[in-house]
Amino acid sequence: MSADNVDWKKVLENTSIIRFPKQKLATFGSTSINYYVVTEPLYTVIDSKSEEGVIRTGVVVAEKPAIITPYYAMHLQGFSEDAYEYFKEISSSSGQNSPGILYQYKNEPSEMEIVSGNPKEIAANIDSGLDKTKSDMSVVMIGVDEYWDVALLKFVYEFTANSIANNINEFSSRGLLDPDASLGGIPRDAVQKIEKLFSEAEKGGSTDMLKLELDRWGVFEQYQDRFFNLFKRAF
Repeated sequence: MSADNVDWKKVLENTSIIRFPKQKLATFGSTSINYYVVTEPLYTVIDSKSEEGVIRTGVVVAEKPAIITPYYAMHLQGFSEDAYEYFKEISSSSGQNSPGILYQYKNEPSEMEIVSGNPKEIAANIDSGLDKTKSDMSVVMIGVDEYWDVALLKFVYEFTANSIANNINEFSSRGLLDPDASLGGIPRDAVQKIEKLFSEAEKGGSTDMLKLELDRWGVFEQYQDRFFNLFKRAF
């Protein structure tokens, strides 16, 4: 079935999160969540007497949340043209250095297992087992077999939405969202990252990464003398 013919509303209606992680997404580090997606196999449509479920397991890794701005986002690669238009709109309405948070996830699938029982019973049993082992960073979902990863995306969206307020508060409490007036108003978190890259470059680290970061924030001109001095030290 092509994506154009999929009834996504129906897929989402048959997608649910049974168990949610007990902790929120970490602000100053990466977060790993073990997932269990339970689905009804496609062949049960033909053989309705068969009561089995498919369990897909793996780990979703959320990288450390990054503070970015519309200007910075427009200098990242990998987004769609629509996304860049959105960044331009935000830049025009809120300012090119208005801070936001970028969340990046990666899926590391591990196993697939077929077991007896219907998906609801299987999911409930997994949930109960995780309670006994006190697995706080685990999620259990029920999805549609052919589109099981939609359940994963649904979880990522809800997990992020539930963590944003906490992440913002923790960033704010450290002053990392505050603008640095001397550098055009970029967030202080960006200044700290730039300082770290300079320190690494002085010890032989990548000057290319440093230059790229300066360009993304639009502050190369302010740092250019210090940047070129790195090369003078090398001779």
